[in-house]
Amino acid sequence: MQFSKRLELFGDEIFAALNNKRIQLEQQGKKIYNMSVGTPDFHTPDYIKEALIEAAKEDSSWRYSLRDLPELLDAVCAYYQKRFQVSITPDMVMSVYGSQEGMGHLGMALCDEGDIVLLPDPCYPVFAAGSKLGGATPYYYPLVAEHDFLPYVNGIPENIAQKAKYMVVSLPSNPVGSIATPGLYEEIVAFAKKYNILIIHDNAYSDIIFDGVYGGSFLATPGAKEVGVEFFSLSKSFNVTGARLSFLIGNPQVIAALRKLRSQIDFGMFLPLQKAAIAALTGPLDNVTEQCRMYQERRDALCNGLHEIGWEMPNGKGTMFVWARIPGGRMDSMAFCMELMEKAGVIVTPGSSFGPHGEGYVRFALVLPPEKIREAVEAIRISGI
Repeated sequence: MQFSKRLELFGDEIFAALNNKRIQLEQQGKKIYNMSVGTPDFHTPDYIKEALIEAAKEDSSWRYSLRDLPELLDAVCAYYQKRFQVSITPDMVMSVYGSQEGMGHLGMALCDEGDIVLLPDPCYPVFAAGSKLGGATPYYYPLVAEHDFLPYVNGIPENIAQKAKYMVVSLPSNPVGSIATPGLYEEIVAFAKKYNILIIHDNAYSDIIFDGVYGGSFLATPGAKEVGVEFFSLSKSFNVTGARLSFLIGNPQVIAALRKLRSQIDFGMFLPLQKAAIAALTGPLDNVTEQCRMYQERRDALCNGLHEIGWEMPNGKGTMFVWARIPGGRMDSMAFCMELMEKAGVIVTPGSSFGPHGEGYVRFALVLPPEKIREAVEAIRISGI
């Protein structure tokens, strides 16, 4: 059977290879510390579960939803005003089944064959997948230590900027853990206006920023709502990753374009999930704040521990991930990850899976409590790797 050439755009799924190796080692009795996949291990608030359960009891909830409930759109607008001091209207909001799905479809709604899009390198793989599904050609702008792993628009060639359809920005950044610095978003908005480029901001981790820094929204920047949209996710803040509760927010024309595409693909978000999202958006945020503090404890345990055993201090300013340079200047991140798993039982993700500039690094996910993280660091130390 012949399949679409589109599948040839994508490589093998790295997490499948790591998982197969994990199963093999566990069968041999090896103790494993899995810090590869960013699946939160914290508790989902009861009020969110109860909202979903109560909605699921209603027969009418099991029909096609066909649209986002008006009360859901109003809840997003109210949340953005309360949380980010950003004023938006319902025509600037739509639900998506997770930012990953939304990013994948947005490229199809925006791009034609041969369009150029600007993507960070390293970046979360779906950024590239979404643009390729739309027929676009990615141009990767590097996130490097010299610029604190932040977008540097002055480094993008003018001939590329003049042709670009959109630019993806992800802050706080998965995988590199960087956060927006004062004035950065203003530079990006000015760049977008100069070259007529749409900005797509991935804002999945605004509630996981450390050391007392405020996590905001790109849309709070003057002019951002005219030149950009933002993916906003409840997954990591409220531990609802499997429910896929996310939104695209911003420029109404872009929202309408993706909504038109989505209308041809599905029948809308399951109504009990919409009710759960409303409960999250209108409920208390005490758990979110406390959870950020607990993530920082994990970050400190990992970064300080690795530094003490001779690693360069990792980059961990935000997100539930830490970006660490491989010791000894090694530039074989996949081989290093396999060796680390075999010798220490610690599973991390090779930086090369996030793009060429990820080579020489690995990504740790903060999905273990501090005491387990310290055990993992000690296992790395004992392994001698």
